[in-house]
Amino acid sequence: MTSTKTTDGVIPTITTERLVLRALENGDVPGFAAIWSDPEFTRYIGGRCDLDSVWHAMASNIGCWALTGVGPWAVVERATGELVGRAGLWTEPGWPGIEAVWFIRRDRWRRGYAREAGTAAISWAFAHQPQLTEVISVILPDNLPSIGVAERLGLTQARTQLLHGEPHAVYAISRAAWYDRLAGAVPRRTGGIPVDAASNAR
Repeated sequence: MTSTKTTDGVIPTITTERLVLRALENGDVPGFAAIWSDPEFTRYIGGRCDLDSVWHAMASNIGCWALTGVGPWAVVERATGELVGRAGLWTEPGWPGIEAVWFIRRDRWRRGYAREAGTAAISWAFAHQPQLTEVISVILPDNLPSIGVAERLGLTQARTQLLHGEPHAVYAISRAAWYDRLAGAVPRRTGGIPVDAASNAR
């Protein structure tokens, strides 16, 4: 397993059919800066970012792992080895729960990568956070593509909440509903983590 140590342990590496979800690295800064320079990509996630902003966001993502035990991964395409986005989990003080997040660069849209990464992240969360009763996704109401990903993952709108000064739709799926959704597709003993991820998770 390839991993990066944090103050609380290890950021796991998860391998799915087409993707590798791994710890963020300093060498990812230029790649993420290129992805976050696309105004269409960033339309619903705060706007374009420069190198400095990207670095600080990455430091925050790694810090999320250290402080909470969950966080985002870099998403790498297995076939090419290219960095194609960031996905995983997020929470912070005052947040409505542990959130599944997915940010896939625009030239890889409509390939199902967000759903694949989201499946791995949610499965990992339920497998490694035994107290967790639900996973959420916080989405601006106009962000129809992200809502589509959430719905394909089985999340449904549970409520609306004011977060960071804007009303967001909070989509959610319970632990029981997630395992019911995966029943028959993934052995329960792996915690519902797809493909090789069970052997690569801490």
